[in-house]
Amino acid sequence: MIFSAFSPLLRHAGIANLTKDALLRMDAETAHGATITALRLGLAPQQEGSDAPELATSICGIELKNPVGMAAGFDKNAQVPRALALMGFGMVEIGTVTPRPQDGNPKPRLFRIPEAEGVINRMGFNNEGHEAAFERLKGERVPAALGVNIGANKDSEDFVADYVLGVNRFADLADYLTVNISSPNTPGLRNLQADEALRRLLGEVLSARAKAKTRVPVLLKIAPDLDEAGMDAVARVILDTDLDGLIVSNTTIGRDPVAGMENADETGGLSGKPLFALSTQRLAQMRQRVGALPIVGVGGIHSAETALAKFEAGANAVQLYSALVFGGLDMLDRIKAGLVSGIRAAGKGNIAELVGTKTEAWAQGRP
Repeated sequence: MIFSAFSPLLRHAGIANLTKDALLRMDAETAHGATITALRLGLAPQQEGSDAPELATSICGIELKNPVGMAAGFDKNAQVPRALALMGFGMVEIGTVTPRPQDGNPKPRLFRIPEAEGVINRMGFNNEGHEAAFERLKGERVPAALGVNIGANKDSEDFVADYVLGVNRFADLADYLTVNISSPNTPGLRNLQADEALRRLLGEVLSARAKAKTRVPVLLKIAPDLDEAGMDAVARVILDTDLDGLIVSNTTIGRDPVAGMENADETGGLSGKPLFALSTQRLAQMRQRVGALPIVGVGGIHSAETALAKFEAGANAVQLYSALVFGGLDMLDRIKAGLVSGIRAAGKGNIAELVGTKTEAWAQGRP
């Protein structure tokens, strides 16, 4: 999906045939593959110097050098987590990985909406499976918090059993696990957000976690398309468990922000800039429902100001992905610098002091 995001580093490396314009002319998924290959070849720049002390924080007991992460979906097969960490991400989430390899949905399945700086995908959990990801990760030293995003195979007879397999495989290797039940591209998956189904899922997942050698934090990734009753139900279930946190949110099936634009009628989940307002409102509304439970804010961050807004709405950390397509890799540095400026302008000493300062306004949709 980050087809053009890394073109500056590619030009810097002297790979003339992978300029930004060339990547944008490529099929989106082909360009993403070229980007992953470039990172595997060691062409990514490394962060110079340390992060500002104001950015150091923790979430779910995990110490972060900064609270800005790479979201799941970019590095589906755990090919470049170290390269991403060395760029300066404070957390790197690989996956979604399923027990068995699967091809995902037919191509084309990834579409840019340039006018709105949005992306639609219907990838369908294409990945090489648990074993391939595990083999890559087991000997890897990743200088950032490593998350593994686990999912279910499309043709599985029991989605819940697939998540349990994910916990069993990665509990002793990951810094945290994300239970992804909010992708719109696996039929029936979002049904696991319903009350009794979610209760069973979390019961079995957390029971499996309890049997592992390491008590790995488990987060639940939810959709932005939940209504008030749906959010109430999710909050009611998770507060009855020892779930460690939430990720708000996945992509949306809504199209209002991009109606009439190129590729807007494609089936799949919408991400990028058009998702920002909805995902941030849902973040604040879930913050109101779950109290102090840690939340990672995802969806539509495209500037330092929008990253800061996620914290003010109630996020303890944030993740980027689609906006880098249009903003370039140096957006990471710009966002971190902007967060530091925002902290200082507010007269605070640390990013954690800004968490939830505008939750009520965001929950009402009037930040």
